[in-house]
Amino acid sequence: MKCRHCGQALTEQLIDLGSAPPSNAYLTRQGLAAPEKWYPLNVLVCTHCWLVQTEDFAQADELFDAEYAYFSGFSTSWLAHCETYAAAMVERFGLGGESLVVEVAANDGSLLGCFHDRGIPSLGVEPTASTAASARARGLDIVEAFFGVGLARDLVQRGHRAALTAANNVLAHVPDINDFVGGFAVLLADDGVATFEFPHLLNLVRERQFDTIYHEHYSYLSLLAVARIFAANGLAVFDVETLPTHGGSLRVYAQRADSGVRPEGPGVALTLNKEREAGMDQVGFYQRFQRQAETVKDDFLAFLIEARREGKRVAAYGAAAKGNTLLNFAGVRPDLIAFVVDRNPSKQDKYMPGSRIPIRGEDALREEQPDYIVLLPWNLRSELVQQLDYVHEWGGRFVTAIPTLTVFDARGG
Repeated sequence: MKCRHCGQALTEQLIDLGSAPPSNAYLTRQGLAAPEKWYPLNVLVCTHCWLVQTEDFAQADELFDAEYAYFSGFSTSWLAHCETYAAAMVERFGLGGESLVVEVAANDGSLLGCFHDRGIPSLGVEPTASTAASARARGLDIVEAFFGVGLARDLVQRGHRAALTAANNVLAHVPDINDFVGGFAVLLADDGVATFEFPHLLNLVRERQFDTIYHEHYSYLSLLAVARIFAANGLAVFDVETLPTHGGSLRVYAQRADSGVRPEGPGVALTLNKEREAGMDQVGFYQRFQRQAETVKDDFLAFLIEARREGKRVAAYGAAAKGNTLLNFAGVRPDLIAFVVDRNPSKQDKYMPGSRIPIRGEDALREEQPDYIVLLPWNLRSELVQQLDYVHEWGGRFVTAIPTLTVFDARGG
């Protein structure tokens, strides 16, 4: 395989997680009678441009289909993040009634709606029919397509030039990263700003966050790689912020390389130096990750097996894609985790891909009163512990597997 950005042959491996079905391919009851498609889940490192990437097996239209089940609006912390982002962008860049905000990968419109509600012209690009329909139901203008240079040119021909583009947690999801990034250079106004948020590869490796690896994530990103990719496709990075979202993310600000006038902020050099000091431009940084992930898997499995031997009942919360990676890498099945709870109605009464663990509504926790609840979206731990405070009524305890196995009481013990 060759690097998706620079075309160099890939010879170094970050991790091999075996094989798994796509992490958002939830099963219906009827689907249990049919075979699932499993794909190898192998991640490689380009030692030329330092783009870390999943080996090619699954096609994007198979992963982001009409039944795509991730809706961002079910997380209260994410909704708060969207509101904070919109307020900050309006203030920093003086956005108003003459500005156009375009969100790429608008999902259900949770972020784009924050601009729309302020009276700022807004347009969303979202390829998945299920989430696009949800965004339109909120009164948002949505183009249902994959983004790239071709679509950007079409939007410009229709009179759209963006003062701000937002692309949160999507840069990792695109198979042709050069075409995707190049589209922003086309779509931006001369003085426009593009922001990108993505989980920081530095945190992924340091905190053993291997469960954020799945087929829908084609790339795992450092600023070292992103700055190079942007420069090759007409964008210049002028600022970087660190965020707590998704276990530690970067927000990268970029402008057109041919017309942008904003000076480079200190966050760029600070982040690049931090990555270099960690060794992210050296092969050795990536070579210990496999064993670290296997340690997490072993500890998690040992806990589940011991709980079953003791007659304890274990459930999980959050039918998240990252949870599916963990469950399938560890080989967990319904004998070890009886069910998974999720607030999203589109996931309820379905089954986790691969593990085939049933997904139920939150009322199942009160009905079944499990001894342990595994919080699969560990990045939402604080939000979920507060939401599920009632678990203490029957002495239930919470479990997180990453970065290390942790068992704690519902009220922090």
